[in-house]
Amino acid sequence: MNRREFIRGAGLLSASTLVAVGTHGWLARTNAQTASPKRLIVVFLRGAIDGLSVLVPYQDADYYSARPHIAIPQPGKEGGAFDLDGQFGLHPALSEVLPLWKQGSLALIPASGSPDASRSHFDAQDYMESGTPGVKTTQDGWMNRLLAAMSGHTPIQAVNVGATTPRILSGQMSVASIALGRSAANALPLDRPQVAAAFDKLYDRNDALGRTYREGRAARTALLQDLDAETKMANNGAPLPNGFASDARRLAQVMVRDPRVELAFMALGGWDTHVNQGSSQGQLARNLSQLGKGLAALQTGLGRVYADTAIVVLSEFGRTVHENGNGGTDHGHGNVMWVMGGNVKGGKIYGKWDGLASDRLYEGRDVPITTDFRDVIGSVLDRHMGLDPTQLSQIFPNYKSQLMSIV
Repeated sequence: MNRREFIRGAGLLSASTLVAVGTHGWLARTNAQTASPKRLIVVFLRGAIDGLSVLVPYQDADYYSARPHIAIPQPGKEGGAFDLDGQFGLHPALSEVLPLWKQGSLALIPASGSPDASRSHFDAQDYMESGTPGVKTTQDGWMNRLLAAMSGHTPIQAVNVGATTPRILSGQMSVASIALGRSAANALPLDRPQVAAAFDKLYDRNDALGRTYREGRAARTALLQDLDAETKMANNGAPLPNGFASDARRLAQVMVRDPRVELAFMALGGWDTHVNQGSSQGQLARNLSQLGKGLAALQTGLGRVYADTAIVVLSEFGRTVHENGNGGTDHGHGNVMWVMGGNVKGGKIYGKWDGLASDRLYEGRDVPITTDFRDVIGSVLDRHMGLDPTQLSQIFPNYKSQLMSIV
């Protein structure tokens, strides 16, 4: 085993980029960090969530004729959607996030997504994470380019919740990783003092790999301190529950305790509902309930930091308007995006909605895309993160975002 293989095995390297390390040191710069930086959290729903069940167009008769078994009933009916604006309703399993809508810190954008027509999960996720729909040669993810534009150069400025670095965070800038579930703070062999001392001596050279090792060790120490403080306060001797809510709560506490953490990414699977999708009850409803609880936990856990945080929830594409013969839905096109945060002008539906009449559907079967996902994210980056047009063009090359008044 060579030195690089050891660092990767010890958890200081991830599959595609260094975990929380880079070519720039950070210890001397932490005092220069602002006490209340603007934060961005991206939650990616892998598998293509059914946006027509999340945000229900309950005034559209075509919705109910296309989905005789899985449509969400109108507000006021048994298992009905929560009315939002007289036209759209929220799935009843998402009751945990309804207060955010009422408080004006949740906005929803129907008929949004990637303009690329691929119905391949792999390609669609890749295009959305690279920020360059239809271009397979893009080497890095748009959040990594965002990190480069921010240029804070702290090893935990961007955090991924998961074991491997996702496409959206891959690139030249390095990111930190927090493990999922109760294993997040499990000790590594490198955490043992004798092992650490031996390898500290081995990697004391001032070459690139030595700097990588030392900065990776520093980043892990910083994150473990944040996680340990949160665990002791919240556990009270009991283990953390599994699932999105516990991971969201853990991420929130890390961000509250450490202002150096400005970007974060989480991904959730289980949204590919070809069979037995269900309506107000069933497979999708159970997943939505966990999603809602997690988003509510994230908002609550962030506390005062929520005022300076934007949370974007998106998926690679939507589902077909018509249900299939297996009580589910197939791969579609347009979807719904969510934007949450203290500065979000929420309690409002954004974008253009053309309805579900057959002559309005994309290829006669799908929700069309009337709002490019880059318009939504670009608006957040411009008006929340404070990026200028030149920086936006670096993050989304060859595309000029049509800015929206979401923030």
